[in-house]
Amino acid sequence: MKKITIKDIAMEAKVSISTVSFVLNDKGEKMNISKAVIKKVQDVAEKLHYRPNMIASSLRTGKTRSIGLIVEDISNQFFSDLARVIEDEAKKLGYRVFYCSTGDDDDRSDELIQSLLQANVDGFIITPTEKLEKSIDHLMKLKKPVVLIDRYFPGQNVSHVVMDNYEGAYSATQFLIKNGRRTIALVNNTSGMIQMQLREKGYVDAMKEAGLYNESHILHLDYHSNEDTKIEAIVHFFEKNPGIDAVLFSANYMGLAGLQAFRKMGLKIPEDLSIISFDDHYSFRLHTPPISVIEQPIDAIAVKAVEMLMDQMMDDRDFVIEKVLQKGRLVIRESV
Repeated sequence: MKKITIKDIAMEAKVSISTVSFVLNDKGEKMNISKAVIKKVQDVAEKLHYRPNMIASSLRTGKTRSIGLIVEDISNQFFSDLARVIEDEAKKLGYRVFYCSTGDDDDRSDELIQSLLQANVDGFIITPTEKLEKSIDHLMKLKKPVVLIDRYFPGQNVSHVVMDNYEGAYSATQFLIKNGRRTIALVNNTSGMIQMQLREKGYVDAMKEAGLYNESHILHLDYHSNEDTKIEAIVHFFEKNPGIDAVLFSANYMGLAGLQAFRKMGLKIPEDLSIISFDDHYSFRLHTPPISVIEQPIDAIAVKAVEMLMDQMMDDRDFVIEKVLQKGRLVIRESV
């Protein structure tokens, strides 16, 4: 099949090759080409299924029409769903997405940023690891468009869009209290990232307000430990604290490990233990009983992140740093 060129478009539209070039490179209005001609060229390009030469376009404009998306773990349903929506939104705007996982590894995260810089992506959407602040500062110094999602660094002036993690944890804990649960545990990780800190603070504040807070009812798991180790740590914690009647998990992978631990212990849900977890998962809906969750507004976060990045890429001088909080949703199922 013959590759369609701008010469083919020019012949079909009965305009010059330079006119086609200006239109396809978004310079039509700047070159005083009429709206009618611009539309005609665009319609012909679509009709002929024209696909630009990305390498030539990059050499000519310095732009690759590509976005680098760096997430913690693309195999985690939360991040895969987020990546899917970001890719769909970018595609609508004519952008490709290169995405990769960090495994919450600081060195790998830095390597991925350097690789995407070498690939000359036009902008970055990043879920940062704990020590990635300097690398993001470097991107800002290079005047690269950057938007952080899911987490951010409180002292850094970078656009981000995240869920209101404090409110999500506070509301979920309050719901458990209102439903008669008094000895409520929190299972968090040791990362120290802002989203996990806020989830823990929401839980702590709700428990303190109710006069129920007990520091020994918080378990911190090592993110980098394998699943079996997490399961054993949860079993040990609940055997040590047999009076616990409810638990809030700070992420779905911890909740999934918890369900396996409770099955090993023979605990009945919700008779023995009520459960709520951050971040929905297919397994939570299929579990018997289905598990209640704090559902992140994935579509809203993804769409807003792409919108904010495009604003930066379209005008790298006058864009405004935006810090957006999206509210999550407490989805009550049969585990409470």
